[in-house]
Amino acid sequence: MTMATDAKSFSNISADTDAFTLNGGVYALIAAATWGGGTVKLQALSIDGSTYIDVPNASLTANGFLAPLYLPPGTYKIDVATASAVYVTIANVPFE
Repeated sequence: MTMATDAKSFSNISADTDAFTLNGGVYALIAAATWGGGTVKLQALSIDGSTYIDVPNASLTANGFLAPLYLPPGTYKIDVATASAVYVTIANVPFE
């Protein structure tokens, strides 16, 4: 059984992404970059509709793969601090 994938990918970025929507479920965060002491982290839009909050256990300071991330449906963004040439994907992990 093949399931649709809910994923967002960004290539060669060095600044925060625009907001995007995730359907919710189990996700993996994968990133590679020129780090220079920087971070790449997933942030969720707070219930106030304007404040982004760091998602627990969803921050990288070196090339890596984080899973599982249990995320509710909502609006998210990738926060980039100092890192450059960032390639990052957030993708759901479908179950069969």
